[in-house]
Amino acid sequence: MIVVDDTELGRLDAVETAARIRSGELGAREVVAAAIERARVLEPSLNAIPTETFDAALAAAEAPVAGPFSGVPTFVKGLNDEAGVANDYGSRAFHGHVARRTEPFVREMRATGLISLGHSAAPETGLSAVTETLAHGPTGNPWNTAHSPGGSSGGAGALVAARVVPIAMGSDAGGSIRIPASACGLVGLKPSRARGFNPSENRMLPAPILTNGVLTRTVRDTAHFLHALDARMPGRRLAPLALVEGPSTQRLRIACFTDSPAGSPVDDEVVEATRQTMRTLEELGHSVESIPCPYPAEMIADTWLHIGFIAWGFSLQARFQMGRARAAQLEPWTKELAAHFRSHFTALPGAARRLRASRRISSEVYGRYDALLSPTLGALPPATGELSPDAPFAPSFERQQALIPFTPIQNASGDPAISLPLGTSASGLPIGVQLAAGEGDEAKLLALAYELEAEGHFRQLP
Repeated sequence: MIVVDDTELGRLDAVETAARIRSGELGAREVVAAAIERARVLEPSLNAIPTETFDAALAAAEAPVAGPFSGVPTFVKGLNDEAGVANDYGSRAFHGHVARRTEPFVREMRATGLISLGHSAAPETGLSAVTETLAHGPTGNPWNTAHSPGGSSGGAGALVAARVVPIAMGSDAGGSIRIPASACGLVGLKPSRARGFNPSENRMLPAPILTNGVLTRTVRDTAHFLHALDARMPGRRLAPLALVEGPSTQRLRIACFTDSPAGSPVDDEVVEATRQTMRTLEELGHSVESIPCPYPAEMIADTWLHIGFIAWGFSLQARFQMGRARAAQLEPWTKELAAHFRSHFTALPGAARRLRASRRISSEVYGRYDALLSPTLGALPPATGELSPDAPFAPSFERQQALIPFTPIQNASGDPAISLPLGTSASGLPIGVQLAAGEGDEAKLLALAYELEAEGHFRQLP
């Protein structure tokens, strides 16, 4: 079953919505109220909003914060805190928890004028490539609600794809912006690690693999948002991110690979969508060369060891913050990931060194090429329940690694990468294709994305 809003306001992107509010054609309260109505109508099918703040959003719309997105409705990811808003991180262990502070990225996102309608669904503390929890149940993919919208920003992906809101927050430790972008037919860009968007949790990780961003339906929404946030949260080592407003005339050298660095099989339809994008880029005048995956297999295992480290840390947080009885309610998937880390903890220093060293591989790759083209996912969006948090761990762990062998590369290297909706399977599910570039080269990726979008190659919900 396809679940999507078909109203005029729902079809507007964030840039256009903000422009109409500025011109007086639309009122902020009108826009927010319409988004709330869309949320109420579609939520029974999507199950993407564990916490709603509709009354607060309507109040904020009476006098919206001035900014480039003033009055535009959005959702904050359900792993990120807003002071005074209930946030259980997708976990039964944190039921009833209310945040005491607003995280910096959320604060600055709201300072652009965006108005949050609540929290979008995410798997327990973001540890899965699908959005299913024992606390709230599975979130449905608007393309087919019997399938997952991906994770961990799956609720955000579902709400944007269904046109409840035009833009929503995501975060990315192993692909969690790009995975739902691929699964839901959206634009999802993971910024360079050297940008100022990183959460404070990076300081506690042996390798800093986390960053924040957004999911959108149009390239310009992503471009305008990242430009606005970069001005508010500048990185220390990178030049400011210029506002990219269209394709570039520069023709690029692009390398394409479709083999998984983990050695796992890649779905034939995913490979074909990637190769079709390669042919399209060649037709547009770019030079595209097929190469084997330039990154080593251990990068995926090292990433999952870090995800296990996060699970172990979350287990400790639950025990000390919420008590032993509550910590016992953590999902089996989280407990097993933590156990996986404990049984391999001596490998962590080496894993961290290798993940950090991947920057050297990227430096060599981007010395020869301007961008890398690859699949975003190794398979189509899985059916609901296939990777549920209480499924047997060993086969789930193997399938999760096979589903996301490509996206962890840029979390390790710190490079930017964008998933674009460039394919559709025979069964009617979206297929994302990923473009990556060297550190600080988001503008190059956005220009390429604009070019593919302008040529009519995006495959999105009608």
